[in-house]
Amino acid sequence: MQLLLIHSDFIEYEARKSTPVAEKISEPKDRMEDALVAFIAVEKQDEANPKYVVEKGAEAIAGVAGQVKANRIMLYPYAHLSSSLSSPKVAVEVLTALEEAMKSKGYEVKRAPFGWYKAFTIKCKGHPLSELSRTIRPEGAESISICAGEKPEAVSEALKAEEKLKSYFYVLDVDGKLKDPKAFDYKGHEKLKAFVDYEMAKKRAVDRVPPHVELMRRLELADYEPGSDPGNMRFYPKGRMVKSLLESFVLMEAAKKGAMEVETPIMYDMEHPTLKKYLDRFPARQYTVVADKKNLFLRFAACFGQFLMSHDMTISYRNLPLKMIELTRYSFRKEQRGELVGLRRLRAFTMPDMHTLCADMSAAMEEFRDQYEMCINTLDRIGLTLDDYEVAIRFTKEFYENNRGFIEGLVKRAGKPVLVEMWDQRFFYFVLKFEFNFIDSLDKASALSTVQIDVENAERYDIAYTDQDGAKRRPVILHCSPSGAIERCIYALLEKEFMEGERGLVPMLPVWLSPTQVRIISLSDRHVERCRELAKKLGGFRVDIDDREETVNKKVRDAAKEWVPYVVTIGDAEMGKDRLPVVVRSESSPGKPARVEMTIEELIKRLRDEVNAMPARPLPLAESLAKRPKFVGSI
Repeated sequence: MQLLLIHSDFIEYEARKSTPVAEKISEPKDRMEDALVAFIAVEKQDEANPKYVVEKGAEAIAGVAGQVKANRIMLYPYAHLSSSLSSPKVAVEVLTALEEAMKSKGYEVKRAPFGWYKAFTIKCKGHPLSELSRTIRPEGAESISICAGEKPEAVSEALKAEEKLKSYFYVLDVDGKLKDPKAFDYKGHEKLKAFVDYEMAKKRAVDRVPPHVELMRRLELADYEPGSDPGNMRFYPKGRMVKSLLESFVLMEAAKKGAMEVETPIMYDMEHPTLKKYLDRFPARQYTVVADKKNLFLRFAACFGQFLMSHDMTISYRNLPLKMIELTRYSFRKEQRGELVGLRRLRAFTMPDMHTLCADMSAAMEEFRDQYEMCINTLDRIGLTLDDYEVAIRFTKEFYENNRGFIEGLVKRAGKPVLVEMWDQRFFYFVLKFEFNFIDSLDKASALSTVQIDVENAERYDIAYTDQDGAKRRPVILHCSPSGAIERCIYALLEKEFMEGERGLVPMLPVWLSPTQVRIISLSDRHVERCRELAKKLGGFRVDIDDREETVNKKVRDAAKEWVPYVVTIGDAEMGKDRLPVVVRSESSPGKPARVEMTIEELIKRLRDEVNAMPARPLPLAESLAKRPKFVGSI
């Protein structure tokens, strides 16, 4: 069970449209003053022990009610808190039992109806305890039996061994010294401390709903898809456009490095001798499929497709380094349920996956350094600087002892201490890897860019090149994702901007990624034609027109809620003027919009400077806001 607890001045709702599983109701509207509102998602795993979930859920709600001194409780079913929902029958049983449990504790309780599309308004009190979240895990949740006919997930030997594998953690400082992470002075490196704690604890589950979940829905980028397996998301037009821009950019950066784009299957034979061996060397859970009496698995990376392709190629030393990249839409990993939340960790994700064949280890290390730099630059242009993430470098003890100067150079380039994980012996297929890890507002770490030096798979897949003497040689292979999963980049940008907002700054996406780059607001119908003229002059950028029958204040507020970078308001005073009042979001502060007078030509120049040759896409929705559907209800 997921709980989002809001201490409110009031909440009111109206049930507007029923679903096939809707409860019968006599009154579609209700309101409660001075209430603790418990938004609730009953989850699949709660079916293992509903009674326990009700008991612990009631304790959690009562605990918060005691803290905020609330004696009124509104229970509000809210499916969007989870991607793994229980059956409607169990959900209603749990919600009804929870209502009775709270009443038995002496609270005044109301419960919003289940199975209805509802509009609601809530006013949060805004004190430090007014917004809290809780996760209730039922006893026995991990021991739910598999239904008849269902195949258990495929778990690689590498994943089983990873939990037992002995490794040593250090902090490698810019002075080149390995330091005890427990004794290291983290002053000025608080995010590194959070990252070290996260890595050493090895606990990946999330016990609170991260802020980007609300943002991805409010900005109408993405949402959970209850009709699919957990961890498979739906992307609305704005989110699909943002994804498309990021995908195009990463492919463009890889092409600059000489990478050839390819496409390979998403499904492979689990009994293929080479693939079976690789499965047991990669720490991931797989989706499995049975077809034509074959056991198949959905790919978790583009490695095997590209390796099988390389096996069939004729490669000369003159072709090296040889790079191939695929934008996997999608890669599949059957991550554990407690780890699935928002865009941070998914079961189906888009991964730019590049592999480089190098002549030998020396050439591989040279490429590794170049791709390390490429990853820094790629994230920087996406909107994530070195200050926004922490570096992890992982290697075998032997590789470190033979290449200390090389590794210390990576740390100096980062310009700050990094986390090191070292193994006495090599278990995985790589001897060296780095990751750039974003640390979110809940102090959870998520890997973005990575490069690995692979010393096994050329032999396993029988990949060879011909050297100057005509002899066959095995290349060393680099695995690289210049950005990490595309969805995770969006998550990192949203979490970063949430934290910026907490520091008193105005959150916004980079202009090249903003679904709407300029919004033109009409004060009345007679100003709409002038808005259209201006939008036409701004052709080439994503410009929309707010021509809805709403107040000007609401239109301005909505533009701010959507993080629109530039907002122009057109009324009588602007009808015949060349210079227009433009609200510039990047120069604004909370409650104090920065209004700058400029001509259309000056606005175009600003936009060109900010977009700066990045990929472009047309407006993802109708130009007229009056013609647009709403994808997400009130949140």
